[in-house]
Amino acid sequence: MIEISVLILTKNGGHQFRGCLEAVCAQTQLANVEVMVVDSGSTDGTLEFVEGFPVRLEQIPPATFHHARTRNFAATLARGEILVFLSQDAIPHSNRWLKAMVANFEDSGVGAVYGRQLPIEKSSQERQDLLDAVYGGEKIVKDPAHRNGQGYRFYHFSDANSAMRRSVWEAARFPEELKVFEDLGIAKRILDAGWKIVYEPEASVFHSHHHTTMGLFKRYFDIGYTLHRLQISDAPGMRSSLLRDGSKMLGKKLRRLKSSGAAGRAGAAIGQDIAKSVGLFLGLNQDYLPSVVKRHLSAHGIHK
Repeated sequence: MIEISVLILTKNGGHQFRGCLEAVCAQTQLANVEVMVVDSGSTDGTLEFVEGFPVRLEQIPPATFHHARTRNFAATLARGEILVFLSQDAIPHSNRWLKAMVANFEDSGVGAVYGRQLPIEKSSQERQDLLDAVYGGEKIVKDPAHRNGQGYRFYHFSDANSAMRRSVWEAARFPEELKVFEDLGIAKRILDAGWKIVYEPEASVFHSHHHTTMGLFKRYFDIGYTLHRLQISDAPGMRSSLLRDGSKMLGKKLRRLKSSGAAGRAGAAIGQDIAKSVGLFLGLNQDYLPSVVKRHLSAHGIHK
């Protein structure tokens, strides 16, 4: 009986996917695990690399890829009772990553788990500070019955490094009406249904992206837009917690300006933090913007 399915969506994964798959296949202390790769048109040798591992490979046409729909498709094919979703460029930090992730399901009230994300080498200052703030070293249990002042963190969830019960996925499913941030959408559905979500720092991966300042502005516009669309932008403590943590990260960068060795990186990161804040504010208040403006502000064309 397959107990755990690790699902990885790929397209031209390159060396990061190689590191990801090698680390996944090196996991220890767990049996009855299947690893399934769903590829949407790789041409860089990704498919040939997969053939060297005990991995189940499924292929879909590139044009059919959709963040939510393809994840639902992969889950439909999976045989495990626990579904683990991992991005192709998320590399498990140790051979106990999977064990740490799924151990949380010993609590029958836990519906989903997500793990820590660590910056890759040469990540920008903005990414390092963001990941340090959002993915800390303290375990968090998000219980719908006791929010405990968690603010925006209550709904935060990333399917780049996550797991959920099959029964929970079947009831919630990734919302296919969302082009992006489908993880935020399914987290809301899971929590609204009364399940707990756990943040497990021991289930850590190396995972971060390089973003331009304009790219961050548009990304955070889309985040704000999605928060508003899901009707959680006015949840208890949401805006105040965003302001609090944003101020902390900005203060950290301002202090670095006093250091000659770090001043350049700190200055660039401050500009990116400001861009994110403006983008998020506009996304949260997108009702006041004309469609022609929203088309230019969105990175993914998610506006109606």
